[in-house]
Amino acid sequence: MNKITEKLLEVIADWTGSFSGAFNIREDGQCVGRQSSPFVQIESMAGGAGMEIRILPGCKGETVYIPACVTKSDVTDLVYNDFYVADGCDVTIVAGCGVHNDGEGEAKHNGIHRFFIGKGAHVLYKEKHVGIGEGSGAKRIDPITDIHLEEDAVMEMDTTQISGVDSTVRTTNANLAARAKLIIHERLMTDGDETAKTDFTVNMNGDDAGVDLISRSVAKDRSHQEYRSIIRGNTRCTGHSECDAILVGNGTVSAAPELFAGHIDAALIHEAAIGKIAGEQILKLQTLGLTEEEAEQKIIDGFLRG
Repeated sequence: MNKITEKLLEVIADWTGSFSGAFNIREDGQCVGRQSSPFVQIESMAGGAGMEIRILPGCKGETVYIPACVTKSDVTDLVYNDFYVADGCDVTIVAGCGVHNDGEGEAKHNGIHRFFIGKGAHVLYKEKHVGIGEGSGAKRIDPITDIHLEEDAVMEMDTTQISGVDSTVRTTNANLAARAKLIIHERLMTDGDETAKTDFTVNMNGDDAGVDLISRSVAKDRSHQEYRSIIRGNTRCTGHSECDAILVGNGTVSAAPELFAGHIDAALIHEAAIGKIAGEQILKLQTLGLTEEEAEQKIIDGFLRG
């Protein structure tokens, strides 16, 4: 494992020199470290295209780390990871991705993750993306996440990308059985000429399923973002989509939340708000001794944490 990977791991996976429990570290398309545990088994897929991660019955309170790093230009990393979570388990999965570009060619990571979450299980999925390096080549991250929640299962997704990635397309598809819950919190910031597209599609197919999609983003300089969400309530269920964006400089944002009620007892709500930082907010913080730039950054930091 090289020094750039270690630097990226500190940012995306809270690396302090080692991981405890189960983990798999991916560097430039290759596994450079792996460990299973009594309740988490990590094995390579046939053909080496990715991994199968099996969370076994009785797993409670364990954290699994599966970060991926691209450390140089002219690398395109594509990996398929399948997660099988047994009934009743409670697990945290940390799956960050870092891309470093040091040259003229593109550095790209595509992670395709599929989750099969058993009855009554709970998964907290944490995904942080970052791009670094002074190379002129593009840094790209295009994650795809497919989620299948069985009865009474709960999945919480906490996804963060705070600048540095030139282009990203973030696609999430989910299918929910009875009483299953999906909670997604997305935090996104772009600057320069970066582009970011978020695409959520959620199908609620079981009675009393519920979804809550919350996206907070900041588009700075000349960057552009697109947010699209489709919530389909095919039975008695509840759904909520919220997209809040702040524009700074010449940043632009397009938001298109969509709802489909296929049942009389489907209760669905969407909200979208896009605008600049209010001048009175800046002035209030300036009276406390902050410069205009410091006040703006403080507001952005608080907004993204909210």
